[in-house]
Amino acid sequence: MMESLLFVAGALPRKGSVKEGNTVGDASMEAKARQMSVESSLAACTYQNQAWTLIDCPGSVEFSQETAHALMAADIAVVVVDPDPGRALMVAPTLKFLDDHKVPHVMFINKMEAAGSAGKIKDVLNALQVVSERPLVLVEIPIRDGDQITGYVDLISEHAYKYEAGKDADLMQLPESVLPEEHEARQLMLEKLADFDDHLMEELLSDLVPPLEEVAEDLAKDVQDDLLVPVFFGSADKDAGVRRLFQALCDEAPFVDVTAARLGIPEGKDTLVQVFKTVHAQHVGKLSISRVWRGEVADGSSLAGNRVSGINKLFGSQQIKQQKATLGEVVALGRMEEVHTSEGLTPTAKVELAWPEPLQPMLALSLHTTKSGDDVKLSLALQRLCEEDASLKVEQNAETQERILWGQGEVHLKCALDRLKSRFGLDVEHHPPMVPYRETFTKPAKVHGRHKHQTGGHGQFGDVWLEVKPRGRGEGFEFEEKIVGGVVPKNFFGAVEHGIVDWMKRGPLGFPVVDIYVALVDGSYHTVDSSDMAFKTAARIGMNEAGAVCHPVLLEPICEVHIAVPSEFTPKAQRLVTGRRGGQVLGFDARPGWNGWDVVSAYIPQAEMGDVVVELRSLTMGVGSFTWAFHHLQELVGRDADKVVEARKQTKAPA
Repeated sequence: MMESLLFVAGALPRKGSVKEGNTVGDASMEAKARQMSVESSLAACTYQNQAWTLIDCPGSVEFSQETAHALMAADIAVVVVDPDPGRALMVAPTLKFLDDHKVPHVMFINKMEAAGSAGKIKDVLNALQVVSERPLVLVEIPIRDGDQITGYVDLISEHAYKYEAGKDADLMQLPESVLPEEHEARQLMLEKLADFDDHLMEELLSDLVPPLEEVAEDLAKDVQDDLLVPVFFGSADKDAGVRRLFQALCDEAPFVDVTAARLGIPEGKDTLVQVFKTVHAQHVGKLSISRVWRGEVADGSSLAGNRVSGINKLFGSQQIKQQKATLGEVVALGRMEEVHTSEGLTPTAKVELAWPEPLQPMLALSLHTTKSGDDVKLSLALQRLCEEDASLKVEQNAETQERILWGQGEVHLKCALDRLKSRFGLDVEHHPPMVPYRETFTKPAKVHGRHKHQTGGHGQFGDVWLEVKPRGRGEGFEFEEKIVGGVVPKNFFGAVEHGIVDWMKRGPLGFPVVDIYVALVDGSYHTVDSSDMAFKTAARIGMNEAGAVCHPVLLEPICEVHIAVPSEFTPKAQRLVTGRRGGQVLGFDARPGWNGWDVVSAYIPQAEMGDVVVELRSLTMGVGSFTWAFHHLQELVGRDADKVVEARKQTKAPA
């Protein structure tokens, strides 16, 4: 679609092809390899003497953070959909975001060149209306030749146009065969417009024909207020209907001051720009892609203490240098090292502006460099990727010594790995992260720990008796001293506790020990040879004894998961849970603020969470999502526990 819009605007001498990998929007290696957009791509052009910046957003749900950020800077959005009613559900999350943020938008039913698609428009429109909170208004109807669309009737002007390859549609005589359908469709359009205009309603009730200018003004106002959604159709591949779409954008898109007011941008005289995308480009450095909400920005000027080093308009991978950016423009500001995505910038300060929360990660990979010495380079590269994409997250797990990269799905993470290779020259190995199992005791015991080591001079002596008991889940570790008569001096109590805590880092099964009570009840000391180190060692010896007799048991982390799906997929979401070892459905309820959606609540062991997002999207046409959080630890016994313990024995990673 962006390629076609740029072509009809005269910004491209010839169109590129997704298959050939030479489109403006898919310039990155990752996009070309997948033949799909994996990041927002920008291109500036002029149409009918109006300056436009087009932002091509990824269609995949795994890159929806990119789309959300682009929409926060947009005056109007074009939602491009397939002519298949069965796929209408796939745009539901996007439409919800647009309506929640009151972003004006239109809809374009694409790929209408396909045989048989001409008769599907009403079916597609009805299916889309189910997932749209705003009324959809068809503003044109097709002219058919058999099952092919050869032109359209504009319901506002009531003019008919014939598609012509490579140029504007030619005005033609309105076919009589289309007249009944045109009258019915136009009346329906006017009635929907009249829902928001009392004067138009009075005209319709009086059987008066409203002036064309009034209809056009009503439509533009309703679109700008996000009250309804005009629907167009055509073929971006054949440029059919694209000029009509561009004309509608010119007529109906709000000006920058209206968008700024909608977003709550504060008024003022000083320059204000907002960064909505950050890119670390090879050979160029950091680019802060920004929209100018107030005033203008000159190259070399200062924003919030950062010097602007270069101002560029973007045309895909091309950068077109200019000396300044004026109100409403979208430009890339160079080398603003201390500036981050979402920040508003004035000449003197940073301003906090409305911004969507980062999406919770759903899938993780543990990363390891293949070359020694690349760890620092990998850390810097991941930091830059996360700065570009807020839906990526890096975690350094101190317990397992793993560097974990979290993302939105398989394709999302694979793109990140490809960027590490192509941009930073880093080869990394990856595998699922280790599950943070724990262990605890199930039986009480009284154990003895004695450390005696005699050498020349001072020796080492520590002697303790420990009372060890299991505690309830989640109650943690508790240490208590019950020494009577000073058999162990107070100054060694801390050393005993430290020895126990140190031992608990790796229990007899190979995992950290939790939820136990330990009391120091007896012992002895030597006035010369006793020391903190000796009592710490004695405590560890005592805990080794406890590990052998207190019946340790493995604990696995259980996640509380909330799965959001359209109601028709609720049974499938429940089966997804119960089909996993230990999966337990807690119930389901209506999803707040979402018509026709449910939230299934469940417990799922963390070890079973790895591919939940993959299966869920497969079951729900890509629209299902979930949030999760650690909830509790639960005993794991039998063959499953044996496998975990054996696997831990095989690894050299510390617990």
